[in-house]
Amino acid sequence: MTRQLAAPSPGANLRRLVAVVPVGALEGAKSRLGGSLDAEERQDLVQLLLERTIRAAAQVAQIESVVVVSPDPAILELAVRAGAMPLQQVGAGLNEGLDQAVEWAIAQGASAVLVLAADLPSVSAESIGEIVATAAAAASPERAIVVVVPDRHGRGTNALLLSPPDAIGFSFGVDSRTAHEAAARAADALSVEVDGPLALDLDLPEDLTLAEERGLLDPTRG
Repeated sequence: MTRQLAAPSPGANLRRLVAVVPVGALEGAKSRLGGSLDAEERQDLVQLLLERTIRAAAQVAQIESVVVVSPDPAILELAVRAGAMPLQQVGAGLNEGLDQAVEWAIAQGASAVLVLAADLPSVSAESIGEIVATAAAAASPERAIVVVVPDRHGRGTNALLLSPPDAIGFSFGVDSRTAHEAAARAADALSVEVDGPLALDLDLPEDLTLAEERGLLDPTRG
């Protein structure tokens, strides 16, 4: 059962933090890895990393609840089994799903949200905790905060912490790092970057190779 969350403040307040994990449809997932993995293997990979992400986020003491937003009932069933709150996405698109999740979080009284990509092989309670600790150290009740974790190419966004939850709109897609940081400036929010292990995501075959070389795809890891 999700705990009742406190009302958000106009500035940064991490006392009621919700982790949001957006996931698309399981069928056809990670199609760009099709040259390295068949459809069943890609689905297994999605399940492995989603479960790992939920487990890691749930271990971070500051996170009140973990929400998985997806249009796919199979993903939502998996989320429930892993201990997360399922949120059925209405409509298509990553940013649209996140908008819906933020609306839900605000309705529950969340003061902050942490969006986590579901394809981060290095995800752990420690790496998530570093994001939260960085935000907490920089947070001010007078000013919103936006914490961006860029991908290893410096263009995408692999994690995004917002306080209040609607501090900026979502711009996931091409060059989202620049878009999110520009939105933070436009909103006069404090913008902070966090580098580290979460910079690696699994979009392309070379990402998969790198993760395998580092031993990050062992199902017993995490």
